[in-house]
Amino acid sequence: MKAITPMINEFSAVGINHWKADVAIRERFNLSGEQKKAFLEDARIIGLRDVLIVSTCNRTEIFARTATPGILVEMLVKYSNGKKEEFNQLGFMFSGEEAIRHLLRVAVGLDAQILGDLQIIKQVKEAYEYTHTLGMVDSVMHRLMQFVLRTHKRSRTETDLASGAATTAYAAVQFARKRLKSIRKKNILLVGTGKIGKITCKNLISMGARNVTLLNRNRDRAEILGDRFQLPVAGLENLVDEIANADLVIVATGADRTVIRLEQLAGLAGSEKKVVMLDLSVPRNIDPALDSHPNVELVNMDRLNDTTDDAYKRREKNIPKVEAIIDDEIRNFKIWLSEQKVVPTIRALNDKLHDIRNREMEKFRGKIPDAVRGDVDHLTRRIVNKIMAHSIDHLKENHEDFEEITRLVHSMFKLERETSVDK
Repeated sequence: MKAITPMINEFSAVGINHWKADVAIRERFNLSGEQKKAFLEDARIIGLRDVLIVSTCNRTEIFARTATPGILVEMLVKYSNGKKEEFNQLGFMFSGEEAIRHLLRVAVGLDAQILGDLQIIKQVKEAYEYTHTLGMVDSVMHRLMQFVLRTHKRSRTETDLASGAATTAYAAVQFARKRLKSIRKKNILLVGTGKIGKITCKNLISMGARNVTLLNRNRDRAEILGDRFQLPVAGLENLVDEIANADLVIVATGADRTVIRLEQLAGLAGSEKKVVMLDLSVPRNIDPALDSHPNVELVNMDRLNDTTDDAYKRREKNIPKVEAIIDDEIRNFKIWLSEQKVVPTIRALNDKLHDIRNREMEKFRGKIPDAVRGDVDHLTRRIVNKIMAHSIDHLKENHEDFEEITRLVHSMFKLERETSVDK
């Protein structure tokens, strides 16, 4: 007889990321909010659960339990604009412990373009919370996320992986500062004031930028950020003039189409001025064709890294320590999975002992004075719970001998085997 228990080989991870795929490929596999919703609704229909979708500027990855990597790849291709041939050449498929390890490495920032990326754990949490709101998460994935969060916390508290500002926005501003020598007196246009835009704005100010103009499709949102940092706000109707006035344009919106195209550069016509443009969006928000424009130096995500930064070098020294933490937490998760073998037996034993208590209480109910009946009820519950506590400890400590100890407990207490094993 085989115990009903979650197994580590049930986990899968597939995806495409910055390690092999350039931004042109990644944007084809990027999943919008509507595409994620459709993906998960389809997953529900075919009986899949515990599916997490992490789709960011540098990766689109699917983590799941009880779904084969092949099924996940087919669904990724179906709901994105990527092709199966592209995935076969540039994507990855992991199963079992390898899939768990990849999820942990992503969450702590070891697999990120910016080592130790501070934003990726938020993106993993958002992916989990979205699936959870759809009612597609069970106790096993919930428990795995607890291990993910603990691994991340340990990587921050037990190592210096978080030293320095490890974000894409930080790397972008560092790139601009090095490219322009200084950003203090430069005119900077920041297009997009969402999550990445806010972080970029904060980094610009902290690194000395003084002339920053904010522009967002939703002007109210831009004005909130402008009030916080005392920065001017422009409307979309002013985009041509603002670009003509800028030395640096940073675009970080959530739009699924280009925001800056050739016509927005009309104000530069006849000028010898060079504008550095950083596109932090995937899909790209600056038309890639502008890379050949004489007035533009276009920089996309693939050119951003912090490997020459001193903070990166400090973080790099901590990689072995973080890998050791990941190894430790994978061992802990495997132990937890193994312990689940005895959970049905624990439940059956708990039901049996409380049934015995209830029957005995009912038998002597008429002989117990009303004044002490509550105390007797409380006492007998405590006795059963104490016995159960010792039994649970023993069962979990001997979970490796599951078959033998389960037979013994079932025989001793005459438990119903249907409650604990799969015939």
